[in-house]
Amino acid sequence: MTSIQDASVGDEDLDFGYFRFASKAEMLEKSKSYWNPDKTQFWSDSGIPLVVDRREEYFLYDITGKRLIDVHLNGGTYNLGHRNPEVVAAIKAAMTHFDIGNHHFPALARTALAEQLVATATPGMSKVIYGSGGGEAIDIALKTARNATKRSGIVSIVKAYHGHTGLALQTGDDRFSRIFLSERSDDFIQVPFNDIAAMEQALASGGVAAVIMETIPATYGFPLPEPGYLEAVKSLCDRHGTLYIADEVQTGLMRTGELWGITKHGIDPDIIVTGKGLSGGMYPISAVIVNERSSGWLGQDGFAHMSTFGGAEVGCIAAMVTLDICSRPSTRLAVHHAADVIGHGLRRIQASYPDWLTGIRQNGLVIGLEFNHPEGAKYVMKHLYANGVWAIFSTLDPRVLQYKPGLLVSPALVEELLDRTALAIGRSRDEAARSKGVRS
Repeated sequence: MTSIQDASVGDEDLDFGYFRFASKAEMLEKSKSYWNPDKTQFWSDSGIPLVVDRREEYFLYDITGKRLIDVHLNGGTYNLGHRNPEVVAAIKAAMTHFDIGNHHFPALARTALAEQLVATATPGMSKVIYGSGGGEAIDIALKTARNATKRSGIVSIVKAYHGHTGLALQTGDDRFSRIFLSERSDDFIQVPFNDIAAMEQALASGGVAAVIMETIPATYGFPLPEPGYLEAVKSLCDRHGTLYIADEVQTGLMRTGELWGITKHGIDPDIIVTGKGLSGGMYPISAVIVNERSSGWLGQDGFAHMSTFGGAEVGCIAAMVTLDICSRPSTRLAVHHAADVIGHGLRRIQASYPDWLTGIRQNGLVIGLEFNHPEGAKYVMKHLYANGVWAIFSTLDPRVLQYKPGLLVSPALVEELLDRTALAIGRSRDEAARSKGVRS
């Protein structure tokens, strides 16, 4: 019989103490029965029958023992690696004194983290509002902007993704709203990315509370903003009295080589949204950092938004340690070095397969690999998985593979990753060619 410690040794009799499955096959069938039949079947059909068991550093282990280098990181949730020892130790220590806390009252850890977030954010930020996940934080940001401006209009980008909650859903692609009969209302406007004329037209009405932008749109495949584009958007916002919300859920916390990706553009947004990696993947927490102009409702009616688990005190301790690690000069140096080596390595791979790997979109360790096939990233994903690497295709542009190495990835692992990537890209190209998928 396997145990929690050694369950990855075999596929049979998966006993984890609190629960047990007779085999991986049984677990997958029950996943379809009791959890999510379509998603479970999709991964099996895609050649990714992954059931994550042990996880450590930048490695995932399937329940059968298969090891994978994780360059998906669940959207950056595991920037610091899985179960980072410093974060784990902090949570263990915190649980001797703290729990979730009570969201109605001033709280020790919540206040300490808020002060730290304000200190490390862009200039002008003054207060923090907490959520338990990114979608909730986006909803908070949009409500905050509407209160501050007394306007209801929201502008986002075509093919945007900001989460699946109520207001966040309205800002994103209609794939995720139609199924729930939640089509975009007239208050929500979308414009193409990198189209400043369309943005200017959208703001000209004067009724827009906020423009919400991922600094680099993740689910759309990491298209990079053209030089001057984000700066021009901020200038338009200032001219029209509109707030600029920087969604830094995936681009923040040193992924681009700076703590907040937006600072590379010299922009001081009105609102920053952070989540995913904020607790090192160990506790649900997200945060909305606002400037004084945006913070009015907190003084007007502090009960206007409540979140039972938002700013849970144990999560705040995890976030404080995570923020400290991400802010260290040694972490910044590691990101810049890894980004340089990986960028050069990917360009070498591209030189071997220029008709297949047609584009490399990179800002620090935010990387999108573009392939010459409408679903090219799915081919590459499958072959990477077979060759011991986990990366995911971009949901709203499956030509592009999301490729996100961790902030603290070692030089040795970088070299192994590039070797495995080169092999997988070659094999995926061959498979696509056999199926007549590569376009000239």
